[in-house]
Amino acid sequence: MRWNKRALLTGANLAGLALALGLAASPARADDVTDQQLLNADQDAGNWLLHHKDYAAHRFSTLDQINAGNVKNLKVAWTLQLGGLEGGGIWTHGGLEGTPLAENGILFVTDGWGSVYKIDTHGGEGVLVWKMDPKTDHDWAGAIACCGVDNRGAALWHNLVISHTLDGRLIATDKESGKIVWQRQVANPDKGEVVTGAPLVVKNLAITGVAGAEYGIRGWIAATDLTTQKEVWRTYTIPGKGEPGSDTWKDDHDAQAIGGGSTWVTGSYDPGTDTIYWGVGNPGPDWDSAYRPGDNLYTDSTLALDPATGKIKWHFQHTPNDAFDYDSVAENVLVDVNGRKLALEADRNGVGYAVDRTNGQFVWAQPFVKQFTWTKGIDPQSGKPMEYDPNKPVQTYNASVTPSRENKVTMVCPGNMGGKNWPPTAYNPNLHLWYIPVIESCNRITVEAMVPGKSFKPREFFTGGGPSDPVRITGSITAIDVATGKIAGKAETPYPMLGGILATPDLVMAGQPDGKVMALDAKTLAKLWEFNTGGGVSAPPMTFSVDGKQYIALLVGQGGAWDKWFIDGTPELKRIAPGSVLYVFGL
Repeated sequence: MRWNKRALLTGANLAGLALALGLAASPARADDVTDQQLLNADQDAGNWLLHHKDYAAHRFSTLDQINAGNVKNLKVAWTLQLGGLEGGGIWTHGGLEGTPLAENGILFVTDGWGSVYKIDTHGGEGVLVWKMDPKTDHDWAGAIACCGVDNRGAALWHNLVISHTLDGRLIATDKESGKIVWQRQVANPDKGEVVTGAPLVVKNLAITGVAGAEYGIRGWIAATDLTTQKEVWRTYTIPGKGEPGSDTWKDDHDAQAIGGGSTWVTGSYDPGTDTIYWGVGNPGPDWDSAYRPGDNLYTDSTLALDPATGKIKWHFQHTPNDAFDYDSVAENVLVDVNGRKLALEADRNGVGYAVDRTNGQFVWAQPFVKQFTWTKGIDPQSGKPMEYDPNKPVQTYNASVTPSRENKVTMVCPGNMGGKNWPPTAYNPNLHLWYIPVIESCNRITVEAMVPGKSFKPREFFTGGGPSDPVRITGSITAIDVATGKIAGKAETPYPMLGGILATPDLVMAGQPDGKVMALDAKTLAKLWEFNTGGGVSAPPMTFSVDGKQYIALLVGQGGAWDKWFIDGTPELKRIAPGSVLYVFGL
């Protein structure tokens, strides 16, 4: 069934249905996840209650039953086959990119189509309790899903599991029964909007980001009140005419109306300053930057937002007038070091940034990729590329490799998948080390000039060119000492890091697209353990404890854009078949 804007699922009509079924008014229960639990999630060692473990996005667990001394004995405890492999639209199959949530021995995981699975892990095995299938329209949503049939996880709030679907719905599911309590349409697939990220729950609000910059959307971040099921605010990442920042779109054909700026990776939250931090993606069209002269705010930026109103408190832009598809959509990791409150962001442009999270003031920047050609460097005072000229409407940066209408075919490093893509970093607060899953890459970009009023069509790619001919692509886990802003270590990997990172007191854990899961020493990055799951990994590991025992959980099933557009840079991965399995490891 085609998505129909005349049949929107609203909080009002579905709340009435839920009441009729006796679900919406269920009383509070002892195992409800409270706001206080979420605020203290970093201190809750046995559980993993938030997408990034805690509001600061550290993805760090204090659990140490599995440690550097015994991790060599880690083995498969159990596995569970999931679903979500079906293809749709331009995609041949779904993938798994989610982070499981853990609450008192119960896991909540998602597949690429947004189904939610409740799994009981007591007794040393995984038993499926229920599956909520949102019945997403595969072809209608899959035709514009950039990039891939993916869902990165859910959120917990009171007695509900809060999740997204690819076709743009926000769904509240009863934790006990697996029944949908209510749902509402947040994104509009008619415009090319889809949702792939996990929601961020702050107080009584579910915060949603949107994907679709490659389809000429106007990006936004939206907040839904979980008590009323109504939208509280929607902040557009591309300012409208006359709004602050609109003067950074200097064209005469309203380029900002289809200017991109998607927000498809889950943000973070600082209760101390009551601020949400969220990354904003690339401008559109991706590679024809002359179509949209100016700095193109707030694309390629970190935004600090008031959670009550959605008002932008400050912004920091990394790549003004981006011509490389180097969005800044990555999570912001909140750390306190040397007396400063920092927000860290590992950008697709291959640079790790630290800004003062109280005001957005630049602190330091450090390239973390081996091949870095798009600019000659980052200005240590401003944090902008060395070649940045605020008086130029179209930036050229390193002119010999910057894609442009004059330089139509060029090879640039890192490639447009980025030095880091969506896979999350992790931070060890004891060692002050920040671990980045790196894509070591270059690729060729060909520019196609877009014509105002003719090139753009809803639900069709609006990119101004595209990539081709990737050279051999590898990866690394790179550690940065956040006290100095310098690289502390780099563990080379034969393939790009397409999943994410977990940090524990003395370990770093990650999976690779060839199916191997590894544990590294947190200080030296020496490999201590490895296991081949037999399926491609494009999801981050997490850890939890149940019945007094620690486990590592990881979703296995390669998805996303890699096998469609970048597989020639890693030809050995062509033999990796699609899969959909939850692996759980223990001693």
